[in-house]
Amino acid sequence: MAESKKQLHDRAAIRALLEKAVIDAGVGRLSQQPNFEEKILPQVMRDLAAITGQQPQIRRAKESIAGFKIREGQIVGLRVTLRGAKMVDFFDRLVTIVLPRVRDFAGLERSVVDQGGTLNVGVRDHLVFPEISPETSPVSFSLGASMVPKKKDHAKSLDAFLALGVPLKKEGEGKGTKSRAKKKK
Repeated sequence: MAESKKQLHDRAAIRALLEKAVIDAGVGRLSQQPNFEEKILPQVMRDLAAITGQQPQIRRAKESIAGFKIREGQIVGLRVTLRGAKMVDFFDRLVTIVLPRVRDFAGLERSVVDQGGTLNVGVRDHLVFPEISPETSPVSFSLGASMVPKKKDHAKSLDAFLALGVPLKKEGEGKGTKSRAKKKK
């Protein structure tokens, strides 16, 4: 019973802290493959919908960029904006299940919280989400999640994320701890 009260308190704290969660998946490289719109795009949309609990929005290129082989109107990504209960569920799963499943995970740098207090997390492979089975998902893609707070204050957001259990590294941890001596030939 005590655990469920703590969990309800955490859910209320998450809802009080966050305004929305925006999840993006870029499909630029995948769009170069044959049968992209018939086979690959529906699978990516299905997986992203399973992860977020909501149908993703297709994002198209606003202008052509020759260096990236992108044409105006071409599908370049998918986006989902979560609010309310779905946002709380996603944040909870991200912190408690997904991040610990990432290989060689040692905590997030504090720089993932920007000056506006937004927590920006990238996941290289969507297969770390428990809703996705590697056997049924032939396509692998990365995604980014931005947790936008209601109050745009860096210090308060950082403290709130730490209190909610986001695995942020301690001040100074991970930066410059190992000295790299250059070898002379």
